[in-house]
Amino acid sequence: MTFDALIIGGGAAGLSCALILGSAKNKAYAKDKRIGIITHQKTSHLQTALFNNVLGLPPGTTGASILENGKQQLADLYPHVEQIEGEKVLELEKLDNSFQIKTNKNTYQSKIVVVAVGYTNLMHIKGLEQYVEPHPRAAVEKNRIWLKNTDHLIEDNLYVAGSLAGWRSQFAISSGSGSHVATDILTLWNDGKHAKVHDKIEE
Repeated sequence: MTFDALIIGGGAAGLSCALILGSAKNKAYAKDKRIGIITHQKTSHLQTALFNNVLGLPPGTTGASILENGKQQLADLYPHVEQIEGEKVLELEKLDNSFQIKTNKNTYQSKIVVVAVGYTNLMHIKGLEQYVEPHPRAAVEKNRIWLKNTDHLIEDNLYVAGSLAGWRSQFAISSGSGSHVATDILTLWNDGKHAKVHDKIEE
């Protein structure tokens, strides 16, 4: 199974990235792209989060509800984005013109990969070890990590989003990071012309 873009992780960054990519389905440069997301959420910090300080979210919103509702929102609005559930990524290998992604159940290939899993030192995906460094914006005693990158790009066609990209663990920041990566991918698909996707109220 080969994707044009495959997102690893179904937390704030991963789902935000998937929603933006999915919303570009009517753009000429994105309409034929195969997009997937491995919606692994067990290690997401959203599982125990409570939100009172996020713009647009009613106070008392739980992270667990966002995780579940986010997957449903993606399925309802952009069903062409393939959600892969119940799988954990074990290994990422660079091939000539793509990446091979091995999970505990299957093997996939993708031209572009976005790594959007949590930033704890329990993150073990074989093939990413060379990029792992202590997190620059977290307390040392917490043993947080990041994947060294420049503006979310680890190397050509390999991106990292969210707190694992070196950002602070704040919901709005992680969501924005995932969206940022999505617009970078859309720009790449659009032959380098800056791309973004907005919906507007019809007048």
